Amino acid sequence: MSSLTPSSSTQADNDFDVVIIGSGFGGSVSALRLAEKGWRVAVLEQGRRLTTEDFKRAGKSANALSWMPALGMKGFFAQEVYQHVAILRGIAVGGGSIVYGAVSLEPKDAFYQDPAWNQLNSNWREELAPHFAAARKMLGITDNPYRGIQDEWLQLAAEKVGAGDSFGSVPQSIYFGDPAEKEQDPFFDGNGPMRKGCTQCGRCYTGCEFGAKNSLDKNYLYFAEQKGVQVFPEHQVTHVSTLADGGYQINLQHSFTHDALKPLRAAKVIVAAGALGTQELLFASRDRYKTLPNVSAALGRRVRTNSEALVGILAKDSSVDVTHGASISTHYYPDDKTHVTQNRLPPSDGPMKFYMMPMIDGTQPLQRALKTLLAFVVKPAHGIGAYFSKNWYKRTTYLTVMQQADNEMVFSYGRTLLRGFRYGLKSKLSKGGRTPSFLPQANQAARAFAAVSNGIPQNMVVESVGNMSVTAHVLGGAVMADSPEGGVINTQHEVFGHPGLYVMDGSAIPANVGVNPSLTITAMAERFASLFPAKTSE
Repeated sequence: MSSLTPSSSTQADNDFDVVIIGSGFGGSVSALRLAEKGWRVAVLEQGRRLTTEDFKRAGKSANALSWMPALGMKGFFAQEVYQHVAILRGIAVGGGSIVYGAVSLEPKDAFYQDPAWNQLNSNWREELAPHFAAARKMLGITDNPYRGIQDEWLQLAAEKVGAGDSFGSVPQSIYFGDPAEKEQDPFFDGNGPMRKGCTQCGRCYTGCEFGAKNSLDKNYLYFAEQKGVQVFPEHQVTHVSTLADGGYQINLQHSFTHDALKPLRAAKVIVAAGALGTQELLFASRDRYKTLPNVSAALGRRVRTNSEALVGILAKDSSVDVTHGASISTHYYPDDKTHVTQNRLPPSDGPMKFYMMPMIDGTQPLQRALKTLLAFVVKPAHGIGAYFSKNWYKRTTYLTVMQQADNEMVFSYGRTLLRGFRYGLKSKLSKGGRTPSFLPQANQAARAFAAVSNGIPQNMVVESVGNMSVTAHVLGGAVMADSPEGGVINTQHEVFGHPGLYVMDGSAIPANVGVNPSLTITAMAERFASLFPAKTSE
């Protein structure tokens, strides 16, 4: 682990020109592009720098995969539960790219035209087009060429609901080359790291031990470090302070021991800690430590989740094995606002079986919860019996169902019972009502898949009994706007009231993407970096 040792200097001196907090899509893109423009850049990451051995262990062990430092689990996959939503995210050098399924889709027209931000730009699609192109090239996106039994079933399910024409392979940031041995970098004229092709192991969510997934450590972050960017793992930022003579102080502690680390100074700071991390950091700086007093009162508003649901299908045949393939490989659109992908599970997701309950429809939460609990008892094959299923993870398909819907949440900050009365984010409802815990299209998709695969459709207990949505794609909370009354940052991503402080991650996006947002965040970061000036000679 690198240790941060700022130089001894006067207060007017900075340890770096730019400090970036977070190493996910927004942070890694910014690091490379600003280094190319001559800035001295550091990246602070609260997670660990992971190894092939870490990925091997995480693929088999839930303890090795999970990020729960308070319980001694120092993995990289976090599950955060709030009053109205459960959120999944990655915490490591490389951020969410370590645990994502590498699906890289551009959003549809509704995203660009969303009234949440279309007044800021008359043609977002045209402005972002070259940045999407740059992102696709850097992330090495290509259509997945492989199909397995799970993909065949998804195609049949799509046809069953009348959406067969929309079925196809997903574009992915994965190298589908020779899986047998390492080859020279195929993406950057041999200048990137050596690569190995996808082995179809179905473990993209636990990090790619074979190096086939084009995670950020294989592209943006790799080249950023080649350019001199310094990355400091296991460095958690507690709050950011303004300095009397300009610039900012970044206050630090060790992520696991919580020992204080020497503060770091920089002229400019980019907060790229993910939608949750960025909100929590800005809230803490403004409300707890009182060090960023001018952050807009709009902080925490206009949070979106892609209005998604996760549904499961357990094959009745105990000999079935759906795990051969990338974690996600195919998809379809049952209507113009809904997107469905299949998901393969690794062995370390075995405990997920205890999240599953019999599938019950219903828009009345209490009635649905009671019917679900009753079905759990009277239909043991769909309920408690599933917990004892042999080879559960090999037989289980998850469907991720996302929608382009107009609903929002709000996050506030303070001591919360869900965090043992420690400081943290707290959710509440906002425009458009609750993010749905019951999505009819999701249950329809699961039942169609179950019919063609001889399976048992199931809902997640947090959705059907807990009346909470589950998402891995939370956006917003520090959104772009034309004034501090409407958002936290301007169209150049600079925080209103704090010059030189920026936000560049999913929290900046005010509109519903409707698909996996990683490519969109990458394109937005490319745009942000293109607007950032080159460093002038001193």
